[in-house]
Amino acid sequence: MRHNPGFVQLVHEVRKNIRECSVETLKNRLAQSSSVIVLDVREDHEVQRGMIPGSIHLGRGILERDIETKIPDKQTEIILYCGGGYRSALAAENLQKMGYRNVWSLDGGIKAWTAAGYPLSAEELRSTKNR
Repeated sequence: MRHNPGFVQLVHEVRKNIRECSVETLKNRLAQSSSVIVLDVREDHEVQRGMIPGSIHLGRGILERDIETKIPDKQTEIILYCGGGYRSALAAENLQKMGYRNVWSLDGGIKAWTAAGYPLSAEELRSTKNR
């Protein structure tokens, strides 16, 4: 997908203020069974195509409204992802503004995850719909 120039510029500016991690770093963190929360901020229709195993879904449109209920501890390590790493970067900045101190955006998003050959899980979608 080709993004509009204003959106790309906004994300470029936001990336100066946030931390990003690679898919390899995320894969290693998940393998270590760490307490990191992986948060999918994509739209519902995108999530239906699969999620990173172990992640939970909280769409970008409701993230700021619901994050404090879902993750009240603002010291929790959170790695956000979207399709390509743009929306998750914007979400990471907003969570930082809300007081979350250990927030990361997945560089390249789920596209980079699948390009690296890592699996997706549809099971996560079903479990988050019941929460």
